[in-house]
Amino acid sequence: MITARAAATFEPVGRSVAAARGFVRDTFQGWGLTEVVDDAVVLTSELVTNAVVHAGTSAEVICLLDDEGVRIEVVDRYPERELPLTERVHRPSPDSEGGRGLLLCAALAARWGVDYTAADKRVWFSLALNERPVGTRSAGPQLPDSVLPEADRYVHVAVVQVDSEGLISAWNEDARLLFDHTPEQVIGKPLNDFVAWPHTPGTSTGIAEALQLSRWEGSYGVRGADGRTVPVYASHLRVRDSDGAPSTVCLLVRDHERAVLQSQVRAPAAESTEGHETATGVDPFEVFIGSPTPDDLDGLLQRTVERARDMLDGDAAYLLLATDDETELEVRASTGLPSARQRFARVPVETGSGRYGSARMPSVHEDLTVVPGAVPLLSGTGMRSVVTVPLKVEGRLTGSLGVATEAAERYTNEEALRLQFAADRIALAVERARLTELERLRRGSLSFLVEASDLLAGTLDRDQTLALMAQMTVPTLASWCAVYTVTEPGSDPQLSYVLHEDEERIDNLKALLAKVDAPEPVPTPGARVWSAPSEAARSSALRNSLRSVVLHDDDYRSTPGTTLATATAVGGETVVLPLVARNRVIGMLTLGKPTDERFRQEILELAEDLSRRAALALDNARLYSERTAISQSLQRSLLPPELPEVRGVEVEVIYRAAGEGNEVGGDFYDLFEIGDGDDKAYGFAIGDVCGTGPEAAAVTGLARHALRLLAREGLGGPAVLERLNTAILDEGARSRFLTLLYGELRPQDGGGAELKVVCAGHPLPLRLRQDGTVETAADPQPLLGVMEDLELYEQTITLARGDVLLCVTDGVTERREGTRMLGDDGLTEVLTSCTGLNAGAVAARIMRAVERFASDAPSDDMAILAMRVPE
Repeated sequence: MITARAAATFEPVGRSVAAARGFVRDTFQGWGLTEVVDDAVVLTSELVTNAVVHAGTSAEVICLLDDEGVRIEVVDRYPERELPLTERVHRPSPDSEGGRGLLLCAALAARWGVDYTAADKRVWFSLALNERPVGTRSAGPQLPDSVLPEADRYVHVAVVQVDSEGLISAWNEDARLLFDHTPEQVIGKPLNDFVAWPHTPGTSTGIAEALQLSRWEGSYGVRGADGRTVPVYASHLRVRDSDGAPSTVCLLVRDHERAVLQSQVRAPAAESTEGHETATGVDPFEVFIGSPTPDDLDGLLQRTVERARDMLDGDAAYLLLATDDETELEVRASTGLPSARQRFARVPVETGSGRYGSARMPSVHEDLTVVPGAVPLLSGTGMRSVVTVPLKVEGRLTGSLGVATEAAERYTNEEALRLQFAADRIALAVERARLTELERLRRGSLSFLVEASDLLAGTLDRDQTLALMAQMTVPTLASWCAVYTVTEPGSDPQLSYVLHEDEERIDNLKALLAKVDAPEPVPTPGARVWSAPSEAARSSALRNSLRSVVLHDDDYRSTPGTTLATATAVGGETVVLPLVARNRVIGMLTLGKPTDERFRQEILELAEDLSRRAALALDNARLYSERTAISQSLQRSLLPPELPEVRGVEVEVIYRAAGEGNEVGGDFYDLFEIGDGDDKAYGFAIGDVCGTGPEAAAVTGLARHALRLLAREGLGGPAVLERLNTAILDEGARSRFLTLLYGELRPQDGGGAELKVVCAGHPLPLRLRQDGTVETAADPQPLLGVMEDLELYEQTITLARGDVLLCVTDGVTERREGTRMLGDDGLTEVLTSCTGLNAGAVAARIMRAVERFASDAPSDDMAILAMRVPE
């Protein structure tokens, strides 16, 4: 009787194979069948690959659980493709390439077969479950006390429950004893606040993802109350309460006591009695790799090279993985070699000078001194005899495994066959782990680029863009970064920003790079190696060391250590990526690694994608800065450079431009002398041109300069404005209407001042008397730039001692907060409180009141002109 069923359909695309593996793994882990999950995943991968990749049809995967075991069915829509019958399956020799997929079903499944219908083909296999005595989940044999796992005298098992939002909801007494946090200190807070998770962006699961899985088991750290991290081994189980609310129960012990929680692994396979053959039902992969199997690619590769070295009694071993196009091999793991400096380095596969000539076939080199360069990885290591074998999956080269020794003529074809047999056992597992890592890395890369794009798009400041570029690469992509900029085509690159993951190294790194010629601004895409920084650092460290030794000078005792540390920090691989925007190089992004480290190709590809986005953001920031500088320069040219001193009258002006400074405002003011001698007067104006930008700036410039020119010709206020109106209308489609308050100020000998004003559509000026009363000082008249025939007149205002005349633009009176507006009444109320203040204080109080009226930034330019006759 079927007790559980799960099914999913996968489209005929390559990524469906990985999705099917994940579906089966999640299903079996949810059913608690961890002892057969690996076999089920391997066989499902083979069958789904046949359907979606080779047959090109969609595949339905059905998982069934019954009393006898589990059954997986893979249904495709291409029944004409027949599978060989079981009787026709023969065990291949270690050197054969075909038949290994069918051998997996024959070796791992209890039963398997194929059923046909008119519409589909159903390939199935069954896996038997180990018999479990009633009440027993798993059991192990009796062992001597000396081989039992070690633990503290009192084992504390912390029980922590986390709700669906990642907040701690329960914290037991053992958790308090282990981490010294009381329940009151942690309950209601995110578990992530206390966890030190071993997370590498794009290559591993984070704590948030682990808490969402039905089961999870592994190591991480928990920060105690003293700030120290306690290494723990954890077992997570996802549960739900009676109301259906999910939560996660976490059991934690100290990492060295992991045996208390660690799941039972399958027993090691029995040794074979016939050559390279293994007993029925034994996992051939675990025969070589051992249990438990590492759950990450790097751990699996490192275990592989260690077992290969021990199996052939070698001094060193290494493993390389092939690139997608199988033209290069990348060093991914090694043991016994004097340096890991070539990790992630690449070598071509094809034969030739300096190339890896034995990657596709098993090969034995009895003495490398006879054929130098045959195995580039071993050059200069002292290794002489080496055996190398390929890792292949379905006939494709996926990697190369080698074992070497310092003795010559140590290995023969017999060792090559043994190593090849082991390589065949692990090739599929390595490829599966590599694809899983690649998928995670690509997901992480996409997330990284999306976040980087958002950050870069959020600023138009050049310096901030440079800082973001460096901060996004360090330490995620590199240990240090330098950004060079090219201001003009053909100019020399300038070092603009330097960042190191160790802040104490930044100054020394900056000083070092300042002494090195900048890299050439080559527009060729992709990363190119730049050796100048590491060479300069090593040379400087050597000179300082020699100088200290020769001179025995105390002043140099700290210098060699500092210089050597800098040389170590930049002594690894350094690459340069061009920053190209709008078909020209605007800079270079330089990334570096410390000594003995190289960049992975995936990281370089990610950095190249980032450099393209960063280049466009940097160029946008440059263009924005240039536009802002031009706009600000133009805005300054539309305002008077300085105000003249007016005899017997205090004058104060405040001007605030709205926006970010990249638009030319339409508000302006002016105060200038008219005539000279005893008849000296002063013209003043405050106006507002409709709109912003170049068109408004043109009218603003026309108005300010025309006012000065016409007023100094002796024309009165109405005549000046009528001629200005004609000039504005002559601009045609480029014209803008203009509100303007213009007047002439004549100080009086006995104190006070006489003003003649014309208010053309502008907010009316307000006069504040000594007794605190406020009144309008002019009548409204038509604005300029609309009608051809204007009949304007001027009005005379007399300011007595202590009187104030306040002139503003509509940005002041139209200041808004929701539906409220300051308006003329609000301005009058503020001005009433300014009795006794000088002109500067009046203008400052008005501006302060306007800014406090609303919390939002002003949306319009504001100009305030205050004139006061002292008492």
